[in-house]
Amino acid sequence: MLFLHTIKRRILYLCLLCVGLGTLHGDCQVVTVLDRTTLQPVDRATITGKNSKIIALTGPGGKADISSFPPSDSIIIRSIGYQTEVLGYRTLEAMYFRVLLKEKIFSLDQVVISASRFEEKIADMPQQVDVIKPRDMEFMNQQTSADVMSSTGNIFVQKSQMGGGSPVLRGFEANKVLIVLDGIRMNNAIYRSGHLQNVISIDHSVMDNIEIVFGPGSVVYGSDALGGVMHFHTKNPALADTSAKTLTRLHTFMRTATANSEITGHADFTIGLRKISFLTSYTYSDFGDLRQGAVRNPFTGDWGKRGFYVERINGTDSMLINANPDIQKKTAYSQYDVLEKVLFRQNKFVDHILNFQYSSSSDIDFYARLTQMNGGLPVYAEWFYGPQKRLLGAYTLKISKENFFFKNGRVIASFQSIEESRHSRKFKKDILSHRTENLGIGTLTADFDRVIKKNEFRYGCEGVFNSVQSIAGTENIVTGETGPLDTRYPDGGSEVQNLAVYVTHTLEVDRTFILADGLRYSNNRLSARFIDTTFFPFPFDEIKQTNNAVTGNLGFILLPGREWRITLNGSTGFRNPNVDDLGKIFESVPGNIIVPNPDLKPEYTYTFETGVSKFIQNTLKLEGIVFYTLYRDAITLQPWKFNGQDSILYDGVMSRVTANVNALEAYITGFSGSLLADVTPAFSIVSNLNYTYGRITGGITETPLDHIPPLFGRTSFNLKLDKFRGEFFILYNGWKRKEDYNIAGEDNFAYATSYGTPAWYTLNIRTAYQLDPRLQLQVSLENILDTYYRVFASGVSAPGRNLVVTVRGRL
Repeated sequence: MLFLHTIKRRILYLCLLCVGLGTLHGDCQVVTVLDRTTLQPVDRATITGKNSKIIALTGPGGKADISSFPPSDSIIIRSIGYQTEVLGYRTLEAMYFRVLLKEKIFSLDQVVISASRFEEKIADMPQQVDVIKPRDMEFMNQQTSADVMSSTGNIFVQKSQMGGGSPVLRGFEANKVLIVLDGIRMNNAIYRSGHLQNVISIDHSVMDNIEIVFGPGSVVYGSDALGGVMHFHTKNPALADTSAKTLTRLHTFMRTATANSEITGHADFTIGLRKISFLTSYTYSDFGDLRQGAVRNPFTGDWGKRGFYVERINGTDSMLINANPDIQKKTAYSQYDVLEKVLFRQNKFVDHILNFQYSSSSDIDFYARLTQMNGGLPVYAEWFYGPQKRLLGAYTLKISKENFFFKNGRVIASFQSIEESRHSRKFKKDILSHRTENLGIGTLTADFDRVIKKNEFRYGCEGVFNSVQSIAGTENIVTGETGPLDTRYPDGGSEVQNLAVYVTHTLEVDRTFILADGLRYSNNRLSARFIDTTFFPFPFDEIKQTNNAVTGNLGFILLPGREWRITLNGSTGFRNPNVDDLGKIFESVPGNIIVPNPDLKPEYTYTFETGVSKFIQNTLKLEGIVFYTLYRDAITLQPWKFNGQDSILYDGVMSRVTANVNALEAYITGFSGSLLADVTPAFSIVSNLNYTYGRITGGITETPLDHIPPLFGRTSFNLKLDKFRGEFFILYNGWKRKEDYNIAGEDNFAYATSYGTPAWYTLNIRTAYQLDPRLQLQVSLENILDTYYRVFASGVSAPGRNLVVTVRGRL
């Protein structure tokens, strides 16, 4: 009996030992893939057995089960944007099945959505496309979406005040560049042709990525996409995978900056179950008055110094001396952004997404106007934009079950409610003017793709309806008495309706040749009514227009070898006149009044571009792109007559009459060059250079086209180590000479020097250190030399030396 008892006990011990070893072995067969620098999980990394060909995919936590992989096999770990790792099973075991991937500076496998509305490799598209990845946005650590764009070195951004930013793509700006957010067009019926600051209402802190398509995008996106498309994709809620019932994520940061006393706080939280998930995001920013650089070159003199500001003291406007002229008084503002998204996965083929966004700001002073002087006194005591309120609600249906009609389908229904307002009061005057615009925008889009042998077809339809209500009035700030005032847009209301269908096609003839083409038909209807013509006796009381447009594109990609890529692309673009073009009454620059022109026609572009890319050993990429755009019936601001008069009295000032007109012809040409080099696995160099030249050719001689930026670019030196990332970079702009300004247009020569806008450069450094997987410290020093400069066409000077400190946490 003792012998049997001993045998049973030893068998029990042996069983427990086997269970223990089996458990240990099971744990070791789960591999975790992390970013080497940030220690964050790499989702959707592909793990392949070199010999067995077994495939596994990492989930949201960067984990994948490799228990089915033979121990003798080598394992290949790939993820887009990272260097591929090939490791033996025993090597993985020695690493405790924890793999750190090194980021690549460029990737031919990068996938984008913007160019065709469906996932597609950049390498398969003839257009120039840039992608700003979420980890790069975090490292940029910029204050607004406009600043993110400017930091790329490929997008020029104008600013009229600190609370703004107007991106320029290939010489096109404002309503000639299309902004898309989560598949929904942001451009509306009152997007103006001047400098547009609306991009700051998009919260970059919750972006999944930003895609920029350069050149006409009218085939896929319709009107306004002349210079290109900026597509902002917010994060989607993540579902729990099979390894857990619930997934929770928290990302938060606090940032402070010295140039404008910034305090920004952000938090986004995800809670996901197997079939439903929720994402909540909130960002609040408070900015003080902006300090400009103090080190000046001989051409600037006292240009841009803020010698005075206006305060109302004891009921009287007082002109006060600014103790520090480098502090730009009246640039301070605050802003908050809220997002809520809900994802419901009906089954593996069908997703439903609800998307709610709200953005609002404090009053934002129009800084450029507050610096205007007349006879040694300020022109304005107050000029500010009221809170810019943007509400978006959207429902998205995604279907990925292949049938006869499509492989993937997406339908988006959305509604936006937008409020904008402008308020101004002259110095020593008691009358405060108020002008307010309210917009309701409904959009319905449906997009599908279908693959037939080597042919990929993408097609869809879109309907957009805009309603604009414009009101105005005056207020006596002493007595409270109110009175009438001319509205910015027709006071009887305006409506714009657009219907469109499109189809695009891609054919990969063979490994060396890809063909891309597309066609779109659009119908646009606009109506606007003037009721009160007391202030301006227009010879008409209603504007009605119906326009039809057919646009197309044809592109080729030649791949003569793994180291070469050549693109040829021809495309047309169009933009229908909107309510701002046809019905606006506004003082664009001091002494210039814009009046309606009901005879405006759509403007068209015909663009040809070619690009050559050279890849050397998969570590160096050289790229050059040249484009030429013929610009027909270009809508530009030109001298005009109102009832036979070339000057009229507006807001108490005799002002020259201007109007938006269709210039006979214009052209824009330019180039973009870039260098991307992985010098070592840890050190890389990136450099971009952009040049644009534009002229109006309809007159006796060529005249400058407005919105054309000077030569500009960016060069950076990057270091990525375990838990550390550093970058030293240079931003630079060339001269914009006076003779290259469009004096009658939107180039704001009044805010430049008598020579134009001088060239400038800044030296900058930024770093990030991952203290542990949950905590990161970022420190940046921008404009190290404290250089004074002002970006071309801007009414506010750029920040001086700026120390930025951010603490970022994740759970």
